[in-house]
Amino acid sequence: MATFGHLSSLRAFLPRRSKNNPGLSPVRAYDIGFRPFHFRHFAYFPGMSLNEQMTQMARQARQASRQLARLTTVQKNECLEAMAKNLEDNQTELMAANRRDMETGAEMGLSNAMLDRLKLDEPRIVGMAKGLREVAALPDPVGRVLEERVRPNGLRLQKVSTPIGVVVIIYESRPNVTADAASLCFKSGNATILRGGKEAMKSNQVIARLMIDAGNRTISTFPEFAIQVVPTTDRQAIPELLSLTQYVDLCMPRGGEGLIRAVAECSKVPVIKHYKGVCHVYVDAGADLQMAESIVLNAKLQRPGVCNAMETLLLDRLVAPSFLPCIAAKLAEKNVELHVDEVAAGLVKAVVPGRLVKAAKEQDWSTEYNDYVLNVRVVDGVAGAVEHINHYGSAHSDSIVTRDETAAKEFLSDVDSAAVYWNASTRFTDGGQFGMGAEIGISTDKIGARGPMGLEELTSYKWLGLGSGQVRT
Repeated sequence: MATFGHLSSLRAFLPRRSKNNPGLSPVRAYDIGFRPFHFRHFAYFPGMSLNEQMTQMARQARQASRQLARLTTVQKNECLEAMAKNLEDNQTELMAANRRDMETGAEMGLSNAMLDRLKLDEPRIVGMAKGLREVAALPDPVGRVLEERVRPNGLRLQKVSTPIGVVVIIYESRPNVTADAASLCFKSGNATILRGGKEAMKSNQVIARLMIDAGNRTISTFPEFAIQVVPTTDRQAIPELLSLTQYVDLCMPRGGEGLIRAVAECSKVPVIKHYKGVCHVYVDAGADLQMAESIVLNAKLQRPGVCNAMETLLLDRLVAPSFLPCIAAKLAEKNVELHVDEVAAGLVKAVVPGRLVKAAKEQDWSTEYNDYVLNVRVVDGVAGAVEHINHYGSAHSDSIVTRDETAAKEFLSDVDSAAVYWNASTRFTDGGQFGMGAEIGISTDKIGARGPMGLEELTSYKWLGLGSGQVRT
């Protein structure tokens, strides 16, 4: 809950009035991070409603987006390199903040898989820094001539990539999203407003502050409000922010289906999204079973709490008797609970403890567990697998394991998902794995961006008309 207390101490960290900031502004990321004075709650300004605070943040972001658009590629890359180094140099502070978030998450009753998403350790911090450097190394997506034509009257038209403007990112648990989203938005010239979950608040604050501090030290023209963190866990802040169509251009929610649907339903600005990740691996009759075992175990167990983890294993009826008992036993070793159809139940009962086997219910086939739970169904060939996936899936990521090229091509063509694989794990649906650097999100929409989204998906375009006095007759 927010409080109106501690204001006298907080004023020391408030931005001063200036030409570009004539009034008091909401607390910025670096105003509410780990400082000599730490506040248990965030403070609002006297007389400012939640709507006024969100309006101020959005207005500041709009101004910052115009300043960002004027930065050179070299300046943006220098800032990103400095941000990466600052994260690495302050790992102790960041992990201390994350430990407190982990305690909050445990008190909230988060599952082990969700706590794993929340955790920051040294390898993950190094990974965040690596992601920032990868973004810096990528070509600048802004200012590219996408198309050019000359009309019969000599008018030259150019379609040129531009920043979108102000992007709101709403997400849960994973604090690395703060670095990923902010870096991609920054490189593509977009100001970003970040609204993470309550359980990751302290980690998000420190990450954002370290990035902002590094940017300020690197270039004098670093936009003051290029990266902002919403300083409240009040859920009403989201619809307030997403009603500001005059300032906010795009929203990208990342999290569970409930969060994403709530955001999409309340938002007045465009939303790019995927509701959930009900991902499938289909083991065909023509599969290399050793390869299939490796892919299935990776797709389910490598990180079960993420959206590209497998939730349903589909098996061709011809291969199920030889493959399912073996893979089920290996999954049982990791305490994976199996929700099985009647045919699969008969094949696993001798090798899997009864406590780990349940009869699958209709709703299970469309459920994203994000946990050590897996649906198992036996189907009739590629056609049966495609029918199941297109009916129950979420159009996220699906894979076929087979040596039969004809079967593979049928699957790749007929499965209507953002990412479809042949002989590979669904876990590759990720911006970093696709060579995009860090990832801003994954879209299962069919209009605009689809699949993992990186720098190019964070740009729009405008037409430039270069004439020599042409007038229309």
